[in-house]
Amino acid sequence: MALFDFIKKQFIDILQWTEDGDGTLAWRFPMQDMEIQNGGTLVVRESQMAVFVNEGQVADVFAPGTYKLTTQTLPVLTYLKNWDKLFESPFKSDVYFFSTRQQIDQKWGTPQPITIRDKDFGAVRLRAFGNYAFRIADPKLFHTEISGTRAEYTVAELDGQLRGLVLQNISNAIAGSGLPFLDLAANQVMFADALAKELQPAFAKLGLQLENLTVQNLSLPEELQKILDQKIGMGMVGNDMAKFMQYQTAQAIPKFAEVAGQGGGGGVAGDAMGLGAGMAMGQLLAQNLQSGLGGLHSNAAPAAAPTAAPVGISPDDIMATLEKLADLKGKGILTQEEFDAKKSELLKKLV
Repeated sequence: MALFDFIKKQFIDILQWTEDGDGTLAWRFPMQDMEIQNGGTLVVRESQMAVFVNEGQVADVFAPGTYKLTTQTLPVLTYLKNWDKLFESPFKSDVYFFSTRQQIDQKWGTPQPITIRDKDFGAVRLRAFGNYAFRIADPKLFHTEISGTRAEYTVAELDGQLRGLVLQNISNAIAGSGLPFLDLAANQVMFADALAKELQPAFAKLGLQLENLTVQNLSLPEELQKILDQKIGMGMVGNDMAKFMQYQTAQAIPKFAEVAGQGGGGGVAGDAMGLGAGMAMGQLLAQNLQSGLGGLHSNAAPAAAPTAAPVGISPDDIMATLEKLADLKGKGILTQEEFDAKKSELLKKLV
């Protein structure tokens, strides 16, 4: 009866994985009650590695190639089993195959803006997204840390963990690069390299290797983008405040015309009121800024402060001017001291 049972057993002659499923990282060869025949063949294709696990311990790791399974090819397994004779009988062992090819076009992104420190803007909230590619570099470590005894482990199951690692290291990458936001936005390749450098050790702890990472977009929230546009405008005019005030006035006139038109019934009369208010505000801003900023230039003679409000300037216009000056201070164009000085002068005119 024992002889009949032995003959009835199924023996495995060839162990291989054709990797039919897309996105599979680890796959366990289906052993069930079958045993590996001594002298059987193990086929490990290119872009694969195989791991033998015996009684819960990793016995050996096989790189791509074809192997005849004997005591010469499984010395560690022989040691674990304490076999002191020729390896002549069938044996059982869990066999796991691992895909070592690149897993490309894995997406990453910031669901919400993240806050970083920046040399130019102080605290900045930015968004970013891109993709990356990775592969299994250490099958034994990946088996013990991630896939374990699962019959199959896929890329999709690992996706959330890897996305989290990318987001966790974005701030460190920017800080480590030492570059301000404007330079990073202009050179996304540099930012991608800095982020990949931060991620490599975290991936290695999982038995993975980060092959490449791209940053496809790096942007600021809308409110910060407006401030950036103002800063770019200042850079274009340089220290010529007259040109800058002309630009600001030209932008403000349509807004004042719209407001005045709503209050004055619209039409030509409203447009005239808006135009007059815009020109008056522009003249007052130019005078005030010229007076406040003149002292910043060592070679420039200090401008005399106006002693009275310009003709036709109403209290409403002065309040509008104060609001505009506060906006310029908030954008960093005026300092606190300059704003306070102009505010004091304007408030005196209301008395």
